[in-house]
Amino acid sequence: MERVKIIDHSLYQLLRSEKVDEFNKQKQSTPVPSFELCDFRGLDLRGLDASGLDLKGAYFRGADLRGIDFRKADLEGASIASTKISGCYFPEELSPDEIVMSVTHGTRLRYRR
Repeated sequence: MERVKIIDHSLYQLLRSEKVDEFNKQKQSTPVPSFELCDFRGLDLRGLDASGLDLKGAYFRGADLRGIDFRKADLEGASIASTKISGCYFPEELSPDEIVMSVTHGTRLRYRR
């Protein structure tokens, strides 16, 4: 399995600095990179506009994801172990059991789009 990574891109660095509002603004006018396998562990990402984001294999352990709408994001293989997910929307294809398994046991999210 590939390792999670930290990429050198201004939009990713905004998220790493928890500047979610600034990320959302710049996302409108800046090409968004793939965040596949990126490290988001422990970050407060509340308010994130996740629409269209490639988050395959991303690592969110301990992050605060409350209220994020992930319905139009790709979360295949992401790990949401020990995250706060109250009020989140997840892709329709993702079963509640997969979400619970990932939050409580750290399994990777598995679903087909």
